[in-house]
Amino acid sequence: MPVSVRNTPAAEWDKNTWPPLEDLARNQPESGVWFQGTEIHNRKKDLGTATATWFADLLSPDPWFKSLFSDFKEIPKSDLKEGVDNATSFTSVCINTAIYLPWLVSQCLKNGVVFKRAILKHIADAASPGVHHSGQAADLILNCTGLASHKLGGVEDKLMYPARGQIVLVRNEADKMYSISGTDDGSEEVMYIMTRAAGGGTVLGGCYQKGNWESQHDPSLAIRIMKRCVDMCPKLTNGKGIEHLDVVRHGVGLRPCREGGARIEKEKVNGIWVVVSNLLSVLNTANRSHNSTTMAMLAQDIKALMDVHRRQSNWSKRR
Repeated sequence: MPVSVRNTPAAEWDKNTWPPLEDLARNQPESGVWFQGTEIHNRKKDLGTATATWFADLLSPDPWFKSLFSDFKEIPKSDLKEGVDNATSFTSVCINTAIYLPWLVSQCLKNGVVFKRAILKHIADAASPGVHHSGQAADLILNCTGLASHKLGGVEDKLMYPARGQIVLVRNEADKMYSISGTDDGSEEVMYIMTRAAGGGTVLGGCYQKGNWESQHDPSLAIRIMKRCVDMCPKLTNGKGIEHLDVVRHGVGLRPCREGGARIEKEKVNGIWVVVSNLLSVLNTANRSHNSTTMAMLAQDIKALMDVHRRQSNWSKRR
């Protein structure tokens, strides 16, 4: 679901990411990406809430991305639930991250990437001899630490903050993906349903709690999430209540967000060049303006900045 805003870098990332995602869904099912019908519902009374602001263009009857989807259409008013003012439908993709992330690792390994695990207290420590797999000091560091940029030495970006999300993963399946502009349970609560590929279960969400660092799930919120999702999609339980949801687990994620948007630039820290992308993180795949589907094109912008550095400094290529 594209949640980027019209005429922003994030919208361009979303636009350019769609073709490769479509290709993965069509030609590489082993990636965990598959096509799903999508319905987006909007209630005008949610205007100005945290979730409606987050979904701003997604909720529009005329969003910037409608030309990307050949079957994009408005749902007739007569087919909408009471209280819903407008809705749209289109075929998008849903990513089973439990498959997709290991698949990405496999693609990296196939192309010669070396993975190492370490604990660093300062960004410049990443350039220390022995950290790079060659044993030499690194010439350039890519900071893609997500929320850790808030506290990591040498970075300490206080504009970073979390937007807490909470989900319930169930074995029940929905016929399509659903979302809506808001709920009557609070301005930071929302409803979304996504059935993942290859028996990955269905994700029921959620919330968008800015500045909330709590990592444990809230049982009361979980009940509200399940009730909202079953109300939107009765097929989840064949018209029965939430007691017929087959729960796999509860989950909490802290989306890395930044006041003013993503930071993509180059700076020197302790004499070492660092390319900064505070919103790109291998551990966090959703945030305020983007989600995991935009990361590929964000990474292309970062690569372009690294290429410029390489040309300017005559940086010797190292693998």
